[in-house]
Amino acid sequence: MGRFHRHPDGTMHEHEPRNVGDHSGYSETGGERVVVLETILAENDRIADLNRADFARAGVTTINLMSSPGAGKTSLLKRTITAIGGKARLGVLEGDIATSLDADELDGLGVPVSLVNTSAGFGGECHLDATMVRSGLGRLPLEELDVLIIENVGNLVCPAEFDTGQHARAMVYAVTEGEEKPLKYPVMFRACDVVVVNKVDLLPHLDFDLARFLDNLRAVNPRARIIQLSARTGEGMDDWCEWVLRAPTVAPRN
Repeated sequence: MGRFHRHPDGTMHEHEPRNVGDHSGYSETGGERVVVLETILAENDRIADLNRADFARAGVTTINLMSSPGAGKTSLLKRTITAIGGKARLGVLEGDIATSLDADELDGLGVPVSLVNTSAGFGGECHLDATMVRSGLGRLPLEELDVLIIENVGNLVCPAEFDTGQHARAMVYAVTEGEEKPLKYPVMFRACDVVVVNKVDLLPHLDFDLARFLDNLRAVNPRARIIQLSARTGEGMDDWCEWVLRAPTVAPRN
């Protein structure tokens, strides 16, 4: 069976097979696997709608922030909280497989943070889904927030496939990751409204072709806004903060 893929309009299909090795283990369960995946996604979307309704009642704009491990999501969040200051009331739902290390990084910055460890009752999943997000919402004062940022688990595949109830999706990409990533992980790059190209302060020290990366990104997702910045130095943060403050309050379903 090929890779199961869902489009923004809700339709689902498998990609045409190609010679990538022996996957005969799916030969007797292919149809059943599709049914199971459809059921999982349908239930996830039902919970995502409940999350969306809660966000609407509270008047909260929610951003699902995704990236690979180490791209700089937490560093960007720290800089964002400081830069936005009194312009908006921010909250963070912090997703991680284990530990509170990233949540601890945000502690003391004056924003409420709710930690969701996927290893605590969710099987150690490599992403946040709608149910996991919902489990953490009760620890946040939604009515007192303007913007909620969900820091998803570091992973370039699964987080893009699960609707959490967010209004917009953003991803952080580090220039240390290579120019080919949009082509290798198109589902993630295609799902995003904005791609934050982080660690640009390192460009003088890297053998990295920024123009080639941007061409690859536009080939996969020509509509994505691209923001180049350095969460370490603060370069480019104004554009990112402006986007956060103006992020859409209504988004189409997955």
